[in-house]
Amino acid sequence: MTLGPVMLAVEGTGLTPADRDLLQQPAVGGVILFKRNFESPQQLQALVQEIQALRSPGLLIAVDQEGGRVQRFGEPFSVLPPAGWFGLIYNQDAAKAKTLARDAGWLMAAELLACGIDLSFAPVLDLHRGVSRVVGDRSLHRKPDAVVSLANSLMHGMREAGMQAVGKHYPGHGAVVADSHEELPVDRREYAQISEDLSVFERMLASGLPAIMTAHVVYSELDSLPASFSEWWLQQELRERIGFRGAVFSDDLSMKATNGFGDIVQRAQAVLQAGTDMLLVCNDRPAAERVVDALREHADPRAMVRLARLRGARNFDGALLRDLPRWQQAQSALSDALGQSLAGSGDW
Repeated sequence: MTLGPVMLAVEGTGLTPADRDLLQQPAVGGVILFKRNFESPQQLQALVQEIQALRSPGLLIAVDQEGGRVQRFGEPFSVLPPAGWFGLIYNQDAAKAKTLARDAGWLMAAELLACGIDLSFAPVLDLHRGVSRVVGDRSLHRKPDAVVSLANSLMHGMREAGMQAVGKHYPGHGAVVADSHEELPVDRREYAQISEDLSVFERMLASGLPAIMTAHVVYSELDSLPASFSEWWLQQELRERIGFRGAVFSDDLSMKATNGFGDIVQRAQAVLQAGTDMLLVCNDRPAAERVVDALREHADPRAMVRLARLRGARNFDGALLRDLPRWQQAQSALSDALGQSLAGSGDW
């Protein structure tokens, strides 16, 4: 069985019979995990193994573990600083900030990989423009050069551990006030103004970023559709002009920003038509079931290849992770810079 185009959520810390039935449907290609799915690293690893045992090849397993206020798994996972913290250090000592960002990328990825998780949807590549309610300190910096420098360091740390990076939210979410979880943001800038935000993605893609997640934002001077639904943004700009050959994820289609673009099935079909490889339906089980049923015949061999390349390496034994010199070095460097311990008190 191949990977389908839908990534969805499961109910709790173990699979229910309904979860098992749904995850075995051909349209499913991945699972995204949340706080409700986590009690301990041992439980998390068992849940991931239970998911992977359902299919061959196994489903992609993902989480948002950026750090700061977007970190789904708490102690004993290392409690990571928000991305903006690296930007503050960068203003004083760019080399130190880049080293710390690489350490954080490695630490985050290694701890997730030890539990069998393939992806963390990071780094955030949106510029910090001081207006967005949803981006804020999730952004690395206000200047494109700094964002690219720090994001490359994070990406290389993740890759050193064995995890691929997913940059978000293409082509840039930082210049709009509205939170796309709650309403549809509209960016009224012209292309020349948006190009500064877009340049971050272009430069990261040139550096080898293998995947992006799209923004549910309308750039009204360029297209009437949000970027997630836009063939102009995903085909003409991303694939043709920029030449991107990696994977494209949509942001969650159960977010309220998408409500004006058809029912959930129409939305799913629209983002796939626009050029998405894998769409997310995170926190609405009935909606996810409808999408999975509607897309049961969908197949895109090129998308399957792009997604298969994102599987995480299995380089770490969770029971031994904290004994590794690399874990201790990364933990110590970040703890010293923060002035406090990052480590949780529990056992792995």
